[in-house]
Amino acid sequence: MLSAERKYFILILVHIIIGALLYKNGYTPKMYGYGIIIFGILYIINSKNKNHEVLYATAYMVGSEIILRMTNGNPVYEFSKFGVMIFFLVGIYFSGISKNAIAYWVFLLLLIPAVLITSIELNYAVSLRKEISFNISGPVCLGICALYTYNRRVTIGQINNILLCIGLPIISCIVYLTLFTPNLKDIITGTESNALASGGFGPNQVSTILGLGMFIFVSRLMLLSETKYLFIANLFLTMIITYRGFITFSRGGMITGFTMIALLILVSYFFINKKKKMRMLVMIVFIVIAFFAAWSYSTDQTNGLINKRYANQDAAGRVKEDQLTGRGELASDEFETFLEYPIFGIGVGRNMEKRFERTGEIIVSHNEVTRMIAEHGSLGILGLMILFMTPLILYIDNKYNIYLLCFLAFWLLTINHAAMRLAAPAFLYSLSLLKVIPNEE
Repeated sequence: MLSAERKYFILILVHIIIGALLYKNGYTPKMYGYGIIIFGILYIINSKNKNHEVLYATAYMVGSEIILRMTNGNPVYEFSKFGVMIFFLVGIYFSGISKNAIAYWVFLLLLIPAVLITSIELNYAVSLRKEISFNISGPVCLGICALYTYNRRVTIGQINNILLCIGLPIISCIVYLTLFTPNLKDIITGTESNALASGGFGPNQVSTILGLGMFIFVSRLMLLSETKYLFIANLFLTMIITYRGFITFSRGGMITGFTMIALLILVSYFFINKKKKMRMLVMIVFIVIAFFAAWSYSTDQTNGLINKRYANQDAAGRVKEDQLTGRGELASDEFETFLEYPIFGIGVGRNMEKRFERTGEIIVSHNEVTRMIAEHGSLGILGLMILFMTPLILYIDNKYNIYLLCFLAFWLLTINHAAMRLAAPAFLYSLSLLKVIPNEE
């Protein structure tokens, strides 16, 4: 067994053990969470960020965010986004930022007017700091990440290692989920998103990170499984992550993961020779078999309810009227708010306050696009245009970043069903701005 291969299996084993400890030991989550913060900062400082250590440290924090939220391992609930910003600011201190990243300075400046409106207009019965922080931390995190990564040169090997740093904590999450719900047939009785099958946490967010994990290990299966041992390991991880993603009964994250995989296959197919194209076709067959196996087992374990979920049916087989589980109504409401406040928007967090005054319910937006439009008005639309167009413009001269469209798709699809609750969309978006240089690998 090769040295690199042995290290890979050791890393997997270590994270299986971490997942078990996070479930069994009440002190482990805090030790794990604080350890990531302290080690990450020291790792970047000691290396002076000479080889983009900030990207590896941040990737690991992003991959561990869900498991730390499940187990209360973070200092505060939203800490991962702030942790990502701290890591990147330390990285910027050592490595600076591109003088050409003007678009992201503009994006950050466009966020300010809505914050000022909220500071003046928000009902003081609501925590001003909490509402602004909850709604603006995601976009600010994205802006800071983008300032660092804009046109920064890396190799494809470095990107693969960054993705592995995200994927390893997801393995720990899978172990935790398995121990949390050993018998699924006892808890799945309907077709709604299932918190008990998601570690007692939000299925939407769990599905998001598992869909990303599925993509990561499929990419390793396709591109980095040179030996039969690596092939078997990555195939098994793909199946188990896909299965756990299905049984959250939250569709958004899994659909996003499948979209990323399709884009990776399409893009990478044009970068390989005829011999490797045949190998890729064989890999695709195995990937399809893995997905089919995961789906078949999910069907068995849920007594066929997972089939009805993806067919948009209830447990009795009746088609649901609202395919977006209430999100369409929220989006419509936010468009109406934009029409009332078209220039600067209603203000950060104030749309939620407005809904509470009208309905008596605190309903948080699941769609970052419509939230930006409602709360930031025309400035929000301009900000979204900057975010969407800039990576595509860079792609013209960045053809070796085979993951670029995958990262952009993850960001765009995730913010449409899970807003920016997690740090993952901000960080994955920033990776689409990296300038990938070719190497022998």
